[in-house]
Amino acid sequence: MAQETLAEESPGVAERPSRRHVPARLRRPALAMIAGLLLAAAFPPIGWWPLAPVAAAMFALVLRGRRLRGATGLGMLFGLAFCFPLFEGLRPVGIDAWLALSVFEALYFALLGTGVALVTRLRAWPLWTALLWITEEFVRGRVPFGGFPWGRLAFSQTASPFTGYAPVGGAPLISFVTALTGGLLAAVALTLWRRRAETPSGSLRGVALMLAGVLVLGLGGILVPRPSSTGGRQVTVAVVQGNVPRAGLDFLGQREAVLDNHARETHVLASEVRAGKLAKPDIVIWPENSSDLDPYQDAQARQVIDAAVQDIGVPVLVGAVIDHGDGEHVENRGIVWDPVKGPGAYYVKRHPLPFGEYIPIFRGFLRKVITRFDMVGEFVKGRSPGSLQLGPVKIGDVICFEVAYDGLVRDVAQNPLLVVQTNNATFGRTSLPPQQFAMSRLRAVEHGRTMVVASTSGISGIITPSGRVLDHSKEFTPVLQVERVPLRTSRTLSDHLGAAPEWVLALLGFAAAAVAAARTRTSKGT
Repeated sequence: MAQETLAEESPGVAERPSRRHVPARLRRPALAMIAGLLLAAAFPPIGWWPLAPVAAAMFALVLRGRRLRGATGLGMLFGLAFCFPLFEGLRPVGIDAWLALSVFEALYFALLGTGVALVTRLRAWPLWTALLWITEEFVRGRVPFGGFPWGRLAFSQTASPFTGYAPVGGAPLISFVTALTGGLLAAVALTLWRRRAETPSGSLRGVALMLAGVLVLGLGGILVPRPSSTGGRQVTVAVVQGNVPRAGLDFLGQREAVLDNHARETHVLASEVRAGKLAKPDIVIWPENSSDLDPYQDAQARQVIDAAVQDIGVPVLVGAVIDHGDGEHVENRGIVWDPVKGPGAYYVKRHPLPFGEYIPIFRGFLRKVITRFDMVGEFVKGRSPGSLQLGPVKIGDVICFEVAYDGLVRDVAQNPLLVVQTNNATFGRTSLPPQQFAMSRLRAVEHGRTMVVASTSGISGIITPSGRVLDHSKEFTPVLQVERVPLRTSRTLSDHLGAAPEWVLALLGFAAAAVAAARTRTSKGT
């Protein structure tokens, strides 16, 4: 395979001691890191989505024909260059947390690099490399502690031609199409490079076919019909972004102020409605952590919420932290608060954030060596999906980074309105809020539902089933958003297929790597 690699140095050059030898050895590592940086730039806040397939193409070219040990190292360099800027949002938590997560997540790309080096030895290798991307995302999104799917290729394509694939096969299909586009571009570049030394018959025809494939993939996403945002039943929804006293971890010490901010903005909303300046909402959405005072036990907190809900006169979804009853654990709840009956049905967050909302391992040790963990509560896991009757509409509620998980959103996608309650105060003015909002935008198209995002400090917004953003807040400012939105009940093909596309694509990628590994062992044996 050596003759098939891109810009492979000849043996004669490798044997001659020369100053040019060092740059040649560093070329692939440098290209791997550049590819990782380009992929990071494809995600918000930069959001240059075409860089994702370009980065995937560079990744394949850098790894094609590499020995497995070298490929693992190149994959690690790519992963580090990608993860460090991607997870920049963890800076406010601590540089150690940012570095630890980045290095850990880069390990998955080291394994991906090994797999890509294997499958590029097979025919039709652009297809197999694309499948391996899904295998990597499949594992990273599940292992360990339920996984961390942040940074999937699909989440860079929330406003691109590939977004149209969302209602067909969800995020896994978008990731696959993005990676396949990159693989085809890599094959085109490799073919054109070879023509510099030789002119095999049909090579230009092959280039034309591969470029046609890239065009078809892009047009396919554009031509797939988006879920309709017009017609049918509608509801007027209001989002309250009350804001927090200050950014960072210490906002939690201002619990009364955060609750008062959201109650005050709800009273403002009620005044604006009575004055005829705003339409009267049917429902109101408060964000996660809008009340970190337990309203079941804190009489004053309950009174503050009651007064605000009664003033606006419609049900409000309140995000609150609730004592679990054992004196040690708490619950992250979304509570339906009725202006007459008070608190009723609720949803408990099913996927608390490891090391952020609970410590899954070495709890005692970590709390001794890292004092910041003293601030980490022990949140219990909810058992039921967040399907809640909120006044006249059934909503599907997910809390904060749960929006990144296909299954958690799919479990509530049968409801005509989807809600993301989130608290980004700790991560304000970093890359995290815009990345999370982009995921919400993708979910709206994937399930053909209006998506309502309520954040304590931003970014809050309202997104139509076609992915159009009706409202989008600035960070760290009080905001009221009131919109009339469609309620769809028809299900997308992605809803019907469920997790099947990801399982099939991931298993095919694993099978391709296994076949390539077996052939490699056989060739070495002979």
